[in-house]
Amino acid sequence: MPESGEARSLQNRPLGNTGLLVSPLCFGCAPLGDMPETFGFSVAKEQAHETLRAAFESPVNFLDTAASYGDGEAERRIGEVLDEIGGVPSGYVIATKADRDLSTGDFSGEQMHRSVERSLRLLGMDRLPLVYLHDPEHAPFEELMSPGGAVEVLVDLKEEGVIEHLGVAGGPVDLMIRYVETGIFEAVITHNRYTLINRTAIPLLDRAAELSVPVLNAAPYGSGILAKGPDAYTRYAYQEAPSELIETVREMSEVCQEHDVSLAAAALQFSMQDPRVVSTIVGLSRPERVGQTLDLATHPVPDELWPRLEVLVPEEQRDPEDSRWS
Repeated sequence: MPESGEARSLQNRPLGNTGLLVSPLCFGCAPLGDMPETFGFSVAKEQAHETLRAAFESPVNFLDTAASYGDGEAERRIGEVLDEIGGVPSGYVIATKADRDLSTGDFSGEQMHRSVERSLRLLGMDRLPLVYLHDPEHAPFEELMSPGGAVEVLVDLKEEGVIEHLGVAGGPVDLMIRYVETGIFEAVITHNRYTLINRTAIPLLDRAAELSVPVLNAAPYGSGILAKGPDAYTRYAYQEAPSELIETVREMSEVCQEHDVSLAAAALQFSMQDPRVVSTIVGLSRPERVGQTLDLATHPVPDELWPRLEVLVPEEQRDPEDSRWS
């Protein structure tokens, strides 16, 4: 852990054994797909374009999107800005996700082909450096792993060079562990399950570390409450938060204020300083969020803050074997 008050490094690091070098921050593009039903607000095209320009000009070299974000709108907007600036900047990694058909639920191998082909077209790219099997909880494991199924088709696309590296991204921790243990996936994304107030992804982080599979941790703000505070935003993981969770966040915010640290900075750096997390994915909706996120990532956080926050975590969310805060 850095010394108290030391700025956190944004130096790129290896993404496992992929050969890719990525920044410890990754900008997530789900809000840029204009998804008001998920986030509670809309993002106009020009605002999205301005945000992406700021992202590409920043020290962060890692962008995360998905075929399902706005049913292709996020990828379309990224592709438009890439065309404007002359293609993917040198050393930049754009990751996307292959999705089921959101209308029919089709999660077949053929659908994976369609999803990847559309991503290539919308992004305006010849090949995709990193593609995740997205939200596999929406189909049985045996179905997606079957011959000719979604996973086999994605592996074939990797062997053909259309996809350079293959990951898996989803919710249920036990299921994510099951996919990681296949040995097929080179990276894994967990979301909303490793934050200041939720530690349920710890078994996944530990198992992935044992297998040398890099972990990307998304939604460190729990979809907003840990960034905006419980008085301004009362939703966690895109749903209304229970009163007990809201009160815990309020107590954490007060402790952070005592140490001259914003709740958002503590929430972001909680993820970033964990050696099991290679990169932390933070959603963007406005161009000014780029600089603000960089400031939060590098704001000095005194070591004594972490144990004070830890004692506020609900007992069922703590990891008895985690000694980092003792």
